[in-house]
Amino acid sequence: MCALGRRIPDGSFRFAQIGCAPTIGGMRKRARCGRSSVGCHNSEVTFTKAPQAMAPLQNDVFLRALLRQPTPYTPIWIMRQAGRYLPEYNATRKRAGSFLGLAKNPGYCTEVTLQPLDRFPLDAAILFSDILTIPDAMGLGLYFAEGEGPKFERPLRHEDEVARLPVADMGSLQYVFDAVTQIRTALNGRVPLIGFSGSPFTLACYMIEGGGSDDFRLTKSMMFRRPDLLHSILRKNTQSVIAYLNTQIDAGAQAVMLFDTWGGMLSHTAYQEFSLAYAQQVMAGIKREHEGRIVPRVFFTKGGGLWLESMATCGADALGLDWTIDLANAKRRVGAQVALQGNLDPATLFASPEMIQQEARRVLREFAYDGSADGHVFNLGHGISQFTDPANVAALVSAVHEASRRK
Repeated sequence: MCALGRRIPDGSFRFAQIGCAPTIGGMRKRARCGRSSVGCHNSEVTFTKAPQAMAPLQNDVFLRALLRQPTPYTPIWIMRQAGRYLPEYNATRKRAGSFLGLAKNPGYCTEVTLQPLDRFPLDAAILFSDILTIPDAMGLGLYFAEGEGPKFERPLRHEDEVARLPVADMGSLQYVFDAVTQIRTALNGRVPLIGFSGSPFTLACYMIEGGGSDDFRLTKSMMFRRPDLLHSILRKNTQSVIAYLNTQIDAGAQAVMLFDTWGGMLSHTAYQEFSLAYAQQVMAGIKREHEGRIVPRVFFTKGGGLWLESMATCGADALGLDWTIDLANAKRRVGAQVALQGNLDPATLFASPEMIQQEARRVLREFAYDGSADGHVFNLGHGISQFTDPANVAALVSAVHEASRRK
């Protein structure tokens, strides 16, 4: 991994490189060293962003819907659409050897990102990655325990650990940005590419707990006993997330999404202070335009239906909704402030194709209760289950496109 990254005036990045130079896909590199490049130490490597030569979009319905512009039908994509429910994904992951071997290889990321698009006529692609890349880049030591999910070797439990926590080094996340550029190139304008990050609060939960949790005891203990420490983590996470999303946009992401997976487990007051306040800072820090068009921003808090009015003022263009809230009710509450994304229960995809089609039409009717269907992106209320039959996904996508097509 590169270290000590800094931006220089011509827009490139310069790193003080320890060890051999990394392979940087889609970037031009220049190494200066008094020795052979093999075993070269203390060299300086400059990476300059390649000129943008991306193909024009053939389908921008998703982007227009996020900006509440008229669309010919309701676009659809699916959270975790590149995942274990697809046999081709499992085959690629097996070749990669592990989840991290897959997630840190831009070629494999490109392959699995495009797999669902080759099966289903989806209206957006989403970068294949993991929300925990940022804490990993902050030195916490991400690993995946078999059957237990993500873990950190060095969780944040003490004041000195929080004090030493750095803002994430974007140089060590170059594999993500290379994947973004490769995916955009491979898409060739088919559909837009979504970049994403975990929210500052959700990242903090994993960083403090050392992995997933049923009760977030350690996070909530810090929140009540030492809120200053939690705020310190959140400030550094916020700086990291802003830099991460903006660099994804530079690399080719055409919309970005902030996943606040664990914000919904907070009280009303705690949500405003520890989750939403930092999401607002992220939204304010994300660049608004790139490649001559607006970059829409989506904010999703799982279990956040109680706070829609507050969420609608955070600076996002669209709010993602889980399945616990009626879309018509949500639309009444947020008015014309934001578009809405969601919100079919992922378990619906275990039903028959006929029931799936019926439920898809119900969600579409809920949103269009007032006669307007613009400003809606159809999605699941959370990630698709690994046990889903791909044929049922095909039935869903077809039903949404057919039932929502404007006369």
